[in-house]
Amino acid sequence: MNHASSVMSSTSIRRASAFMALVVLAVGLSGCNKLKARDQLNKGVVAFKNAQYDTAIEHFKQAKELDPGLMNARLYLATAYASQYIPGAPSEQNMRLGTQAVNEFKEVLEKDSNNLSAIDGIGSIIFQMAGQPYDPKKFEESKAYHQRHIDLRPNDPEPYYWIGVIDWTLSFRANGELRAEYNKNNIKKQVRETDPLPASVRADYTAKYGRLVDEGVAGLQKAIQLRPDYDDAMAYLNLLYRRKADMVESADERASLLKQADDLVDSGVRRRARQPA
Repeated sequence: MNHASSVMSSTSIRRASAFMALVVLAVGLSGCNKLKARDQLNKGVVAFKNAQYDTAIEHFKQAKELDPGLMNARLYLATAYASQYIPGAPSEQNMRLGTQAVNEFKEVLEKDSNNLSAIDGIGSIIFQMAGQPYDPKKFEESKAYHQRHIDLRPNDPEPYYWIGVIDWTLSFRANGELRAEYNKNNIKKQVRETDPLPASVRADYTAKYGRLVDEGVAGLQKAIQLRPDYDDAMAYLNLLYRRKADMVESADERASLLKQADDLVDSGVRRRARQPA
């Protein structure tokens, strides 16, 4: 081997050794960061369980920074933001908490598109944010995430229940608004909440919300099929049958729907009465 080859060989060896040293150092730092991340996660969990949410958030942020792949840190961070959100409170800080929770959950979905905890978290917080101020688009967005859960786990009853709740919320609000508008324009012929809708109002209500009510009824029926003792689903199904009754022309059909609603209430009362104290 000539001198030049010997020098090149030595240089190559030194470079390879330096590269390997850097690799070992990087692996070591990565492992160290992962351990630090888990320590921060554990500290955050303790603070979270003690309702020290601001402290928990800082720990979860550090865990996320140290180990971006640590999904539990991301989920806990989102949940900590969501836990501080107060439905209906109009302050900018409160709205920011809701938005931060949604954004953190969405970051989880960017890494794991089928993460049910993140999907349900977004569906829940957006539902809460949709109520005040009232925002139908947010309710529909929330419903899309519950449908996403159904697509992944079709035998879970909860997302069907939430779709029913959202459909009732939208159809109930519209029903009240239509009655109020009619009463404002017909001072001498008021329609009470329990009265059938006048024909013209009924037609408008059915055209705009008939599909929604049918979807909600089907969702709640599915939830009850999957969980026969699902009292909350029965309560909302009762309410949606009453909205459905406002969409039919026949007095007999209306009476039948109202009876189905009443029967659901009665069956729930009987079942709870049989439960041990």
